[in-house]
Amino acid sequence: METLTLSIALSDNERTRPLAQGRFQPQGVRLIPTVVHPSEMFWRQLKYRDFDISEMSLSSLFIATARGDRNWVALPIYTSRTFFHTNILVRADRGILRPEDLRGKRVGVPEYQQTAALWSRGILEHEFGVSARDIEWYMERGPDKSHGGATGFRPPEGVRLTQIAPSTNIGEMLVRGELDATLLYLNNRNLVDRSTLDLDTVDVIQPLFKDKQAETRRYFAKTGIYPINHTVVIKRELHERHPWLALNIYHAFVAAKKDVERETADSMQSYFDTGLIDPAGQKALQADPKAYGMKASRKVIETIAGFVHEQGLTDRRVAVEELFAPSTLEI
Repeated sequence: METLTLSIALSDNERTRPLAQGRFQPQGVRLIPTVVHPSEMFWRQLKYRDFDISEMSLSSLFIATARGDRNWVALPIYTSRTFFHTNILVRADRGILRPEDLRGKRVGVPEYQQTAALWSRGILEHEFGVSARDIEWYMERGPDKSHGGATGFRPPEGVRLTQIAPSTNIGEMLVRGELDATLLYLNNRNLVDRSTLDLDTVDVIQPLFKDKQAETRRYFAKTGIYPINHTVVIKRELHERHPWLALNIYHAFVAAKKDVERETADSMQSYFDTGLIDPAGQKALQADPKAYGMKASRKVIETIAGFVHEQGLTDRRVAVEELFAPSTLEI
């Protein structure tokens, strides 16, 4: 079998680093890696299709698919997942003590359709009764460099959304008091995001959830959901020519994940975060809460599909089978 040389874009995290360093290669493939911030990566892929393989925003992939874009085939590999709603930041002088206090407030978001924002809005609505229409939104990314610019984003009906002027950003507006909160804050330098301030040094900016671990454990105990942000995609024409690529790439990512977990404490941290094991190690270990594969993740992926449609970002609910490679649906 001829060895394929393919480009791959990866974010810099422990689970992807072994692939970026060339320590793992899919059988029959030679990967040429580019390490790039996800904000930039997704914009480049959705607009320019720069890479043969890459991580991808799940919300944007659902949106693109609903609008007829069939450029990508997804694999059940999840390189980023966290409890995004616990990252909401608020100004301490605005009386925002509970999620319900966000009603009527001015809230920043790097990009309205990004998966982290999708999760936070979905959880605010389903867990705390706060609808997206209850909030006045301010979005940092413009149409020239954003996921939405490449997928035809328009604010859902009834949602109040203001574009932040290019001369400022979420961080500066929070510090000046022009925003009351932000759903997410990204200040890593890349071609897409503009905020640069370190809000950890600003006393008036505080997390909405003071005990993030307690909220994480509460939500996981209630729902069994560990939110997923990124999947991995390959160009559809490559998959159609070489259908064996899907599982070969999957196995390489699984091997890299296992290698990292042998060397670091990262694998145990997810058990502590979700309450599957307590710090004294008294609870029996259950299934890996960050497992790859569709069988372990279908409930989470279908929750995303529901949120995307429910929040008015697609005109129909997209089926999981429309996104993922057929050979991966039973693993």
